[in-house]
Amino acid sequence: MSNPAHVPAIVQEPRRHRYLKLIALFKIAKGVLVLLLGVSLLFLNARTRWMDALSNWTADEILLEHSKAVHYLLNNLQAVLAGGVLRATGLLALFYTAVLFTEGIGVYMQQRWAELLMIFATAALIPLEVRHIWHHPSLAAVLILAVNCFIVWFLYFVLRRKPNSAPARVDRELAKIS
Repeated sequence: MSNPAHVPAIVQEPRRHRYLKLIALFKIAKGVLVLLLGVSLLFLNARTRWMDALSNWTADEILLEHSKAVHYLLNNLQAVLAGGVLRATGLLALFYTAVLFTEGIGVYMQQRWAELLMIFATAALIPLEVRHIWHHPSLAAVLILAVNCFIVWFLYFVLRRKPNSAPARVDRELAKIS
């Protein structure tokens, strides 16, 4: 009798580890880029002309003029941190860098908790990416959305198919000792 639930070949054992490592390296590379952005926003703000251009670009990218809620939240964040929008954005970028590095390293080491973290963190950004594409359509934005959708889909199938192997491993080790 055949298995009624078809398992895509990409999720089967030999390929799964290769794709998990590629996804982990992608997240680590993204973390490096966000780290560079965060450090530059925090420590390179002496160049006012560059910072004004970056500030305008960032405001345009997060659709500040289209969303009163985002504008309100950023103003409150700015008031709390009392360092300006660039400082707040830099600190937020460093926090997101930590999340990306945690996801990437955890998935590279094939930790189940990291796969769950990556699903939730990546899926949480998909509505923002769709909104960004709606207001500023670009090929790069569509590619990023496609990659993130693939990551969520792939990790969902990996977590659904991968049994929790820790108790079985412990049982085998105990059997060897006995």
